[in-house]
Amino acid sequence: MTVPPVTPVVDTSLLAAAATAELEDWGPLAEATGSPMHTHGVTLWAAGESGGDAEAGVWECTAGPSYWVQDQHEFVHILSGTLTVTPDGGSPLSLGPGDCAVFPRGWRGTWDLHDTVRKVYVLF
Repeated sequence: MTVPPVTPVVDTSLLAAAATAELEDWGPLAEATGSPMHTHGVTLWAAGESGGDAEAGVWECTAGPSYWVQDQHEFVHILSGTLTVTPDGGSPLSLGPGDCAVFPRGWRGTWDLHDTVRKVYVLF
């Protein structure tokens, strides 16, 4: 029996080039707690009503501190830059290129971007 090829759901050519992909201007980071931080990104895939239930893409942000309250689960793979994440009441964790992390729905804490960070993200 011959199995037909599967059509990828995500544009894998863009995913493979995520480290150098051209990104759209997404404006200032609302979660910034210090000087203004600026974001760029591209959505590779979205599902659900109005695209808000699940999403995958590439996100980049300039350095600075921010405070996050996760209203969705998020998986991240850091492509470039370094940051320290500290959950409320928890210990800091340093992340850099090649590192992956999961932030469950309800996670609260700080992200301190030491330089511009680029990540592949999945919200679910």
